[in-house]
Amino acid sequence: MNPLLSVVGLVALGLSLLLPIVVRPLLKRLGVVDVPNDRSSHTTLVIRGMGVAVAAAVLVALALSLATGLVAVDRSLILVIIGVVAAASTLGWLEDLRGLSIRIRASVQLLIGVICTAALATTIDNSSYWWIPVGAIAVATYINTANFMDGINGISGMHGIVVGVFYAWAGMLSDQLWLTVAGVVVAAAFAGFLPWNLGRGFVFLGDVGSYLLGSAIAAIAVTGLLAGVYLEYLLSPVLIYLADTFTTFLRRARRGERLYAAHRQHVYQRLTDTGLTHVQVAVFVSVLSALTGAAGFVAATAAPGLAVSASLFTALVVALYLYSPRIFRALRGSRTGAPVGGEPAPPGGALNS
Repeated sequence: MNPLLSVVGLVALGLSLLLPIVVRPLLKRLGVVDVPNDRSSHTTLVIRGMGVAVAAAVLVALALSLATGLVAVDRSLILVIIGVVAAASTLGWLEDLRGLSIRIRASVQLLIGVICTAALATTIDNSSYWWIPVGAIAVATYINTANFMDGINGISGMHGIVVGVFYAWAGMLSDQLWLTVAGVVVAAAFAGFLPWNLGRGFVFLGDVGSYLLGSAIAAIAVTGLLAGVYLEYLLSPVLIYLADTFTTFLRRARRGERLYAAHRQHVYQRLTDTGLTHVQVAVFVSVLSALTGAAGFVAATAAPGLAVSASLFTALVVALYLYSPRIFRALRGSRTGAPVGGEPAPPGGALNS
């Protein structure tokens, strides 16, 4: 491994671990806290907004990769990712601090996606301008996906690690160092956050952190796609998150529910209702994400027969996840001898972890 890559990764990890010592009292002073309500997955007042520390770790580490010459080629791609992460994190911070309307949030998210994709099209290939609406929707979609999925302790930190590792691996396989660096930085920064989120006196990422996570993954994925990286490399590690978000959205739309109203109907939230702890659910989601990621990497370059098998395996893993609340509830009922009924309709949605 390139020694400079190790240094950049350690900087991201170290800053994410240490900055909360300074940031936590500032957040408390500013009143950036979550008060439990009927849609919460926690029962005590918790400091949120710790994503500020993780964002700083990501941005400093990415800037360091440029300053040290680690990324000597495709420097503009890292600059685009830095810009997207900084803009989205700022938007999330404003949401944490004072609250923003849905219209403003959606408009700014789409604008970030437009600017990101336009900059990439200009940098990589001028014929790629038709990707701008696709890139804009992709960035806004995954920012919201990460935000919706950030509802229990550990899930976002583990997601950042899993996706970051796969993207770093994709960079090595594709011989694109910028992608390896970006993946390592994201994985290391979210690994540094985990002890704060899972330890005693835990804290939440807040919107600033979930926006950071979603924008970083989306920006890397859109950049990679325009740079010629296999779509399977970029999409497969995030399939579980996307499947949970879109099936929940469709289920609520079919019921005629107000789509932006608070709720606790995501698959991962219903899993906590089966008796699993936050950490157990977060690990389960992360393991399945790793399985779809690995299968996607096989499907990208394998012979046709093996590629089809890998794709079918991916579909089975996604189906297993979507039906897992029923499976775990049935297993619990069979152990206790209690009758197994239909899934309850939980009230509201979870707060960010």
